[in-house]
Amino acid sequence: MQDLVEDYKKRYEVEINRRTAAENEFVVLKKDVDAAYMNKVELQAKVDSLTDEIKFFKCLYEGEIAQMQSHISDTSVILSMDNNRDLNLDSIIDEVRAQYEEIALKSKTEAEALYQTKIQELQVTAGQQGDDLKLTKAEISELNRLIQRIRSEIGNVKKQCSNLETAIADAEQRGDCALKDARAKLDELEAALHQAKEELARMLREYQELMSTKLALDVEIATYRKLLEGEECRMSGEHPSSVSISVISSTGAGAGGAGFSVGFGASSSYGFKPAAVDVKTKGNCGSEFKDPLPKTSGSSCATKKASR
Repeated sequence: MQDLVEDYKKRYEVEINRRTAAENEFVVLKKDVDAAYMNKVELQAKVDSLTDEIKFFKCLYEGEIAQMQSHISDTSVILSMDNNRDLNLDSIIDEVRAQYEEIALKSKTEAEALYQTKIQELQVTAGQQGDDLKLTKAEISELNRLIQRIRSEIGNVKKQCSNLETAIADAEQRGDCALKDARAKLDELEAALHQAKEELARMLREYQELMSTKLALDVEIATYRKLLEGEECRMSGEHPSSVSISVISSTGAGAGGAGFSVGFGASSSYGFKPAAVDVKTKGNCGSEFKDPLPKTSGSSCATKKASR
């Protein structure tokens, strides 16, 4: 099949060359026909002008002949001849023949010279026209080659344009897909960030609730400890005064805090006020918490042991 394709390609190229040669010959023949037609038109114009000129001169000569005949009919000519003289007709005829031969020879020489001059002019013109024809054929073949080369270049450029358009369409499609993927990933990341923020807020709320519970438990523990110490002091018998306890507690839902004070009669007093919980968040993923431990201050029961 490849050999057959190559054979058809060769035949096609041969036919193209034949067609190009035939077109060139057709163009040359058309130019020759146009030139012959132009020559025919020029010769026909010359013939018409000469025919008109002949008719004009014919009319003119006929008028002159008519005028001369009218003058001749009105005149009479008297001729006198002397017959006594001997005429040599042979010599006269020879002289006339010689004159006519000389005139014919001169006319022949002039005609041959004119003919040779015309032939030389026609040969020069034919040579010039042949050179012009060769140059024209060379220019036509060069233009045909240039046209074929430009057509091949145009085909290559069209192929490149189609390839570039295909590549641009593929790039646009890939860019659209990448943009869609990026937007989807961005939406997922924003959803994850929002979920993380909500989880962080929930954990902060739980932490604040735990801190509030811890502070309340610390308050209760401190209260029970002081109550136990006061009970021990009372049981020791050194301070039999009554114990009065007052607890004031306050909790805040935002920062979380509590405070209370305890008083034991006139001999002992206890005051407790924890610091407020300070919660700070940094960024989106990190948090800084400050949980200062509650500080207690108070006077211990003064116990005096009497010596027995």
